Amino acid sequence: MNRIDRLRGSAPGKRHNARTVAALTGNPGCTRRAVLDAAGVDKVGLAERIGFPGSFGQSRFALARGNAFEAMLKADDCALLRSTLGAYVGGYEDLGADEDDTLTSRHARTRALLRSGAEGLLDHPLLTLEVAGQTVYLEPDLIAYRNGSQLQVVEIKSFAIIDGQADGTAVSAAAVQAAVYVLALRRLLGDDQVSHEVVLVCPENFSMQPVAVVLDVRKQLSTLRRQLSRLASVSALVDGLPEDLSFDLALSPSSLMTALSAVEARYAPECLSACELSVYCRHEAAGTTAVLGRPVRDALGGIDTVDEVLALASGAPASEEKAEAAALLRAARRLRDEVL
Repeated sequence: MNRIDRLRGSAPGKRHNARTVAALTGNPGCTRRAVLDAAGVDKVGLAERIGFPGSFGQSRFALARGNAFEAMLKADDCALLRSTLGAYVGGYEDLGADEDDTLTSRHARTRALLRSGAEGLLDHPLLTLEVAGQTVYLEPDLIAYRNGSQLQVVEIKSFAIIDGQADGTAVSAAAVQAAVYVLALRRLLGDDQVSHEVVLVCPENFSMQPVAVVLDVRKQLSTLRRQLSRLASVSALVDGLPEDLSFDLALSPSSLMTALSAVEARYAPECLSACELSVYCRHEAAGTTAVLGRPVRDALGGIDTVDEVLALASGAPASEEKAEAAALLRAARRLRDEVL
């Protein structure tokens, strides 16, 4: 058993999926998440074990709406999806139709079809991606088709596009997830064979009528590559950790919290929607500038606690490296006092 596996303990490694791989881009500076993900630690189980469970996943209503929307698009060999995509001609292949198919055989069939260059919709393909030395199987609702000389990814989401606008957070999450599929396809076929533009299909306004929009995911691809390369070299981070460090869920909650404190975290409010340990990290970061968000933390670089911020704003002496921030804080307090 290698050093990274020993961090996980006796539990089997938690495999990544498209959502967890996409979430890696949310906070690339967090060493704690990098180490836990590379070791395959069950972060949901860990959060529950230490008494700080998070709340993740869609509501039952959202799941039902999403399933109904997807089924409607895919009915009759994707007849409605074809018309939504516009001038598209080609075949249709559902690789998920055989429920007895193994992951290995479905991936082989996916690879053969994609490499054949045939034009058409490909439903339920099975892709792979190397994440921290392990092969991750990606089983998307993804439909890919060949648009001219390049393969293009189509991502189906159930959030609405109203008057040409959609929730920015939802669109951003969809773009990152689609970028995971694009990266997996490019690793299989080559960068020049897969477009950096993906097609997002969502309900329009308050109906179930679909509308297609194009997203450019080059920025997301770049971020994803950087974070995956960081995970691949996580052994350098692990070497600096205590030799006996373990996140084995069989340990007591206090022992696990002591282990977590040995690995630096970089909490931000955005973590609450992306990381299973975020509730614990928020508790741990109470009283620090991190809980106020990244813009505030970055603007107050070097000032780690709220108490120190308030002290400097009130005129407490500041060191040379904090003098500029202290001057800004005093000016801000003076303006606040004048307004009030």
